[in-house]
Amino acid sequence: MIKRVLITLLLIMPAFWAKADAVKFTMSGPNVVSVGEQFRLSFVSNENGTNLRLPDISNFEVLMGPSTSTSFSSQTINGVVRQSYTHSYIYILRAKEEGTFTVRPASITIDGKVYESNELTIQVVKGQASQAAPGSQQQQQQSSSPSGTISKEDLFVKVELDKSNVFRGEQIMATVKIYVSPEVPITSFDDVKIPSYAGFWTQEIQIPNQISFSREVYNNKIYQVGVLKKTILFPQQTGRITVDPFEITCMVRQQIRQQRSFFDDFFDNYRTVQAKVTSDPVNINVKELPSRPDGFYGGVGNLNFEATIDKQQLKSNEAATLKITISGNGNLRLIEAPEVEFPADFEVYDPKTNERLNATANGLNGTKTFEYLFIPRFAGDYTIPPIKFASFNPATGQFKRQQSQEFMLAVEKGSDEQSATVTSAYSKENLRMIGKDIRFIKQGKYKLKEKEALFFGSTVFYLIYLGALLAFAIVVLVYRKKLKENANVLLIRNKKANKVARKRLKVASAHLKHDKEQEFYEAVLKAFWGYLSDKLSIPVADLNRVNATEALKKRQVAPDTIEEFIYIVDTCEYARYAPTAVEGTRDDLYQKAAKLMGKLEKQIR
Repeated sequence: MIKRVLITLLLIMPAFWAKADAVKFTMSGPNVVSVGEQFRLSFVSNENGTNLRLPDISNFEVLMGPSTSTSFSSQTINGVVRQSYTHSYIYILRAKEEGTFTVRPASITIDGKVYESNELTIQVVKGQASQAAPGSQQQQQQSSSPSGTISKEDLFVKVELDKSNVFRGEQIMATVKIYVSPEVPITSFDDVKIPSYAGFWTQEIQIPNQISFSREVYNNKIYQVGVLKKTILFPQQTGRITVDPFEITCMVRQQIRQQRSFFDDFFDNYRTVQAKVTSDPVNINVKELPSRPDGFYGGVGNLNFEATIDKQQLKSNEAATLKITISGNGNLRLIEAPEVEFPADFEVYDPKTNERLNATANGLNGTKTFEYLFIPRFAGDYTIPPIKFASFNPATGQFKRQQSQEFMLAVEKGSDEQSATVTSAYSKENLRMIGKDIRFIKQGKYKLKEKEALFFGSTVFYLIYLGALLAFAIVVLVYRKKLKENANVLLIRNKKANKVARKRLKVASAHLKHDKEQEFYEAVLKAFWGYLSDKLSIPVADLNRVNATEALKKRQVAPDTIEEFIYIVDTCEYARYAPTAVEGTRDDLYQKAAKLMGKLEKQIR
């Protein structure tokens, strides 16, 4: 009986200890609020407690509280029962004045023991008009953007850099953030254009696909801020480098209220508008590194170096590995393999590179290893000199010099050394005449021949040289002729564009006389698209209403002429798919098309 009681106590007591260690009591609230704004201050514990003591919150006005709530859940996973319990105390506060206030920890008593919460810092900024008058928020939103546009103060994108004056190879953290005013509800994103980061080697940082927004203050205004992208940049050139703008199209849900009757107050209509936002370009000043010492292989950052060898006693023709490990935080992927001075009789293979890197908000960190496989071919004692490694630390502005120890190798004679020695001797030594050290002078008369002259400067050499120059000149002439022919084709198409378009309009006129409605509109469309294709040198397959309009603007065509072009194209499209929506007669459309063709021919430059 006593044994059972002891066993039960031994099983229960660790549970009590674990419960005591697992007690959590936290305080949460917004980090930024505005004057007059109401917010929630919550105290949550995972055990039922008593005697809740609040910290000093005299800088805020208490509107309500505490309101308490309790939740309990239980689940079984693989036969293991897991239970969770939370008890919450919620206060509704209002900010009274500007400033940054620190809320000291609160305390609560659980099972006779006092637990303290965390500390909380709340920044209070100047009140905003939309928050001071919540009832007029919708009306203000309509008046601020009656045409469906979004103000740059309510929605914008920034590319933030943690540093703008760096050394070459020093890592820079680039964070793309979107700032959204609370009055602008974003539903989705579209058409993202990421900067090319020309002049940098980049490393992406994985972020959640679901953007998490947090409150931040910018220019004394509260925004919902989300991180769109994080990238580590390593500049590869010196001087001033400009980071291209980041572009994104946001889908914003706007409310439309048209009060025509009493009942319209109960129904709200919404529309989704596109808001294209572009960040400002950012400049970075990149400085050159100081004079580089021996052993520098491109490492920039806080780096450590270590060299090890797997065996120092081995036999001839037995393989061994020298391993160099570079670890720390910096441009690890850009570091080249260090040079190692192996003995001349060693057969050495190209180093094998392994990387274990992690890209985080603190930069690129991890390890990079180089493994040198070598094989000694002869017995003896060998020495591998110390390996030098130098890296530049931007924090100190100086080079950090490190070197390994000297490796002493004892190579014993292997079983197959003799055959290897014969083969290796011919590759390491000059040819020797065995048994013929003294050679007799030849007697008799011999016909001496003049030693052949060098190929350089000979007749054949000059003939080949001239032939190569001639072939090069022929290739250049043929290439220039081809370019001229291609240019002439475009020029001919450009000159004949109006004539061809007029012929196509005559086809449309014939369809008009025979009362062929669909064929008429299709012929007018073909005439304009074919004319713009020949005139603007854009393939018909790539032409559309948008890029044709942009191309006409670049050619300095008058805006009213462009509007007439858009009107004719839209009318033809509507007539093909929705004939009832077309206004006016086909005769009027034909006359307008003929006049517009003449205007375009005069205005396109």
